[in-house]
Amino acid sequence: MTTFSQRIAALSPRSITELAGPILIVLILAMMILPMPPLLLDLLFTFNIALAMMVLLVSMHVKKPLEFAVFPTALLMTTLLRLSLNVASTRVVLLNGHTGPGAAGKVIEAFGHFLVGGNFAVGLVVFAILVVINFVVITKGAGRIAEVSARFTLDAMPGKQMAIDADLNAGLIKEDEARRRRTEIADEADFFGSMDGASKFVRGDAVAGILILAINILGGIIVGVVQHDLSLADASQNYILLAIGDGLVAQIPALIISMAAGMIVSRVGHEQNVGTQLVTQIFRNRNALAITAAVLGVLGLIPGMPHFAFLCLAAAAGGLAYARQPEDKAKPEPSAQVSAALAPVNVEATWEDVKAVDVLGLEVGYRLVPLVDSNQDGELLKRIKSLRRKFAQEVGFLPPSVHIRDNLELRPNGYRISLKGVVTAQGDAYNGMFLAINPGHVGGNLPGTPTKDPTFGLPALWIEAAHKEHAISLGYTVVDAGTVVATHLNHLVGLHAAELLGRQEVQQLLDLLAKSSPKLIEELTPKLLPLGTVQKVLQNLLSEQVPIRDLRTIVESLCDHGTRTTDATELTAAVRVALGRAIVQQVYQNESEIAMIGLKPELEHVLMQAANVNGGDASALEPGLAQTLLGATKRAVQTQESMGLPAALLVPDRLRAPLSRFLRRSLPQLKVIAVSEVPDNRTVRVNALVGA
Repeated sequence: MTTFSQRIAALSPRSITELAGPILIVLILAMMILPMPPLLLDLLFTFNIALAMMVLLVSMHVKKPLEFAVFPTALLMTTLLRLSLNVASTRVVLLNGHTGPGAAGKVIEAFGHFLVGGNFAVGLVVFAILVVINFVVITKGAGRIAEVSARFTLDAMPGKQMAIDADLNAGLIKEDEARRRRTEIADEADFFGSMDGASKFVRGDAVAGILILAINILGGIIVGVVQHDLSLADASQNYILLAIGDGLVAQIPALIISMAAGMIVSRVGHEQNVGTQLVTQIFRNRNALAITAAVLGVLGLIPGMPHFAFLCLAAAAGGLAYARQPEDKAKPEPSAQVSAALAPVNVEATWEDVKAVDVLGLEVGYRLVPLVDSNQDGELLKRIKSLRRKFAQEVGFLPPSVHIRDNLELRPNGYRISLKGVVTAQGDAYNGMFLAINPGHVGGNLPGTPTKDPTFGLPALWIEAAHKEHAISLGYTVVDAGTVVATHLNHLVGLHAAELLGRQEVQQLLDLLAKSSPKLIEELTPKLLPLGTVQKVLQNLLSEQVPIRDLRTIVESLCDHGTRTTDATELTAAVRVALGRAIVQQVYQNESEIAMIGLKPELEHVLMQAANVNGGDASALEPGLAQTLLGATKRAVQTQESMGLPAALLVPDRLRAPLSRFLRRSLPQLKVIAVSEVPDNRTVRVNALVGA
């Protein structure tokens, strides 16, 4: 069997460190309960002073508060240690105080006699001054700084979190670094919040010190006179000096710990410790040192003044000013600095000056920050993640991350969406309110602020949450502020999907397909078609709202037709034929008979002639004919939509691409479908004809 000493020796340093806290708590409780001999009290009082000095020195050498994050807990532990020592010493003073000033140990005797000269009146004054300095000056100031710092840190957290998210979305930092920074921000807020509460420990300790002093004096005199038959003068002399020594030996470590707390919360900057900052920032100004030396020298020459002290300090300040002179001369003059700044070698641009433009950006006013703040469970962040996931599932590629940041130049409730650094859309959203959109058939009016739906321009009202249920009952479409912004963003991402698909995204799509069909990708690129041509074909499909989810069919069609042409327009037409079933189903779902808009033979003949004359571009029409064609198509679309049917125009294959480009801007809802794109299992019924 192992002995107790062997078990202790087998403990690892980490295990011993983990036991330090419980052991200290047990010792504190033991000091409160068990009687302590004077020698042990001397050791513990000395340890208390040494511990306070260590805490002060550590607080001076840290470069930022979080390097001493355990300080609030250390403040509590040292306070409990001092109070337990007060309890233990009070027990000894009251039991043995009648024997003389050394009854409670040498430390209390030294503080009661040596520091105050054995005069209890002086001791009381000194004790009162120490309490005032600790309680009124240092502790109150440190507590106020901690309170304000905690408030400012909490207020700044959303902006800091958004800056981290922005850096992460821009690719400037990795996920691990972003997680570390978020944790550091949260720890900083927790630290200052804990310091705000921990300052109350020191305040309570000062009050407890005053009460313990009064109890020791009164209790000691009563015990000495009543139980030990001492005279009132002898009892007062013994017990008051012991009580003062006990109070001073506890208040001095408390004062040191309070100074450490003040240094921790009042320091600014993370590059240097407190000692370095004090020396470099106070004594670095040569002019200030020279003026101080001159003032001290003048005061030292006045009759009646202590000449030795003033002149010695004047000489020291002058010496420091003179010592700083070479360093100041070594620094270039402002004009020299300007000249150096204008020198080509210092202003030479580097590639690091080139900042990447965010593909997708969202800027919000300060009142919308809670919607995008992860610490406040921002609803808009979740919606954007769901938006990107849904877009990837429906369209066929993952859109870029949305770079979100706050912008104080915007209206408080404003937001704007940018695409490749260019503002594409903007609007207003009111956090905590709801947007009631009028779809055209509502049954009454609502109190609210009139506006328009920023996505589709429908008439709407911003209403209070209390009117939400009433608005729904009247037929309004009611959405919250986060949904308004997310819907607007989703709409723009869908409209500009072609611009969001870059070469990097295309390569990632091909790499993904290569995992299941490696030979297909090997045949396509770069042997048959360059990556840029594949990108252009996919962009052509996306520009007409055709999903590219069926990438296998697209690539197979490109492989089939890439041997005879590399023209992106012709390849797009071939791919559309291969995707015909999906294109028609997107418009008509599973209907076997599809109602479409057709072209009159005369117009079709004119457009074919224009295509022949203009090298295949049927959209290059005479202005009058083009205007007439556009008006007739709009009327046909309105007729189709009034019947509850989708707007789709059936045209010959050769006319599909140019007519789609011509009509897309004015009639974005119109789908232009080629005859060859209609599957054989669908029956076409022409509902309306377009003729010029």
